[in-house]
Amino acid sequence: MIEEIISFLKDKKIAILGFGLEGKSTYNFIRKHLPKKQLDIRYNKENINEENEYLNKDKNLQFITGSKYLEKIENYDIILKSPGISFKNIDISKFEDKISSQLELFLEYSKSLTIGITGTKGKSTTSSLIYEMLKNQNKDVELLGNIGTPIFDEIDKIKENTITVLEISSHALQYIKKSPNISILLNLYEEHLDHYKSFEEYGDAKFNIFKFQNKEDIAIFNLDNKEIAKKQYHFKKSDYGITINNINNNITENTIYMEDKYIYCNNKKMYSINDKRKLKGNHNLNDIMFVLAVSNILNLDLEKTINAINEFNPLEHRLEYVGKFDGVYYYNDSIATIPEATIESIKALDNVNTLIVGGNDRGVNQENLIKFLKESKIENIICLPKTGEYIYEGLNKTNKKVVKAENMEEAVKRAKELTKKNTICLLSPAASSYGYFKNFKERGNMFKYYAKIS
Repeated sequence: MIEEIISFLKDKKIAILGFGLEGKSTYNFIRKHLPKKQLDIRYNKENINEENEYLNKDKNLQFITGSKYLEKIENYDIILKSPGISFKNIDISKFEDKISSQLELFLEYSKSLTIGITGTKGKSTTSSLIYEMLKNQNKDVELLGNIGTPIFDEIDKIKENTITVLEISSHALQYIKKSPNISILLNLYEEHLDHYKSFEEYGDAKFNIFKFQNKEDIAIFNLDNKEIAKKQYHFKKSDYGITINNINNNITENTIYMEDKYIYCNNKKMYSINDKRKLKGNHNLNDIMFVLAVSNILNLDLEKTINAINEFNPLEHRLEYVGKFDGVYYYNDSIATIPEATIESIKALDNVNTLIVGGNDRGVNQENLIKFLKESKIENIICLPKTGEYIYEGLNKTNKKVVKAENMEEAVKRAKELTKKNTICLLSPAASSYGYFKNFKERGNMFKYYAKIS
């Protein structure tokens, strides 16, 4: 596979577009195999060679940065784009057919089984759980992609019998022309409107995970999600529909559904929802149903699958239990960047007395969250800029204690003053972290730090 990718690249005029985690990985991969190949790095950020001094030693490297980073980009044979680069409001008609990526090259040349997972929420948990399930069955498996490890960083470990689990963002899917063998779409909600021209364009990017599958490949999709249903995608009869609400599946021949406290695959009983597991809430139960679908497709040992599910610990920043301090239980759900995620987290925990909410405004509607909070038992709502300001206005004339905080330190301080003993203080922002924090991890770590200090 590596030889085929290098053979494809060696005579091409190449631009590496973006130089974050994936851009650096792409550069390192090409340099390892084509040390004298002329490469151009294009990035809207200036002075990347000053921040990465090793680049100055490369005599076959050119930088086009700042406002001119897209100038004459159509002159390349291939543009290896990092997922984070947005073309919103940019005419790409002259070079769209030249856009590629690590993901696309891997899917093009890989001879091993690939399992791709996307969705607005739940990607990391589902990907990690599938990975742990396969490890528990003694499979040769790699977990790569949006989870934090670029594909090219570990590509030399992948053999023909390796199963590669890929967490895939909408950004990585937007211009893709290949799909994984088993493709999963967990859900679709309003998100990333700062990156796309419309919610419809965002949804189209997500559906690319299915678009290029062949008749032997399998799609697994959420029957309950209204936005997925609206797409009226033509799934194959061999595909799998997932429904926690037991919606009638008249689309495919295979259904994973819940009935009488059990999860079934068609008429086969697979999992008791009363089993003691560490993943709380219906949203995680829904993720588990997708994992059970993969187990069924691959004919895995069901007992080992169930054991992997029940022993799986929540990932950091995803309904993560921080600890009990001065009689209050603290939970970090910094990954909750849309209102729907925050609503599900509150339902999962049940005993939330204080919610810390708010973050970067990307145009996502907060009305459903405001309505939910009005009707909830939560007494204290602490609102961070910017979206917290809308929530504050929406709840200010209710019987809730609604306060504004300028930063995380102030928010946790107010939470400590307001939260009743033996109840929960939950950070679940319903908004992205950008503009206020480096990322959701920094936001979650800051919350944990202030929760732990007296």
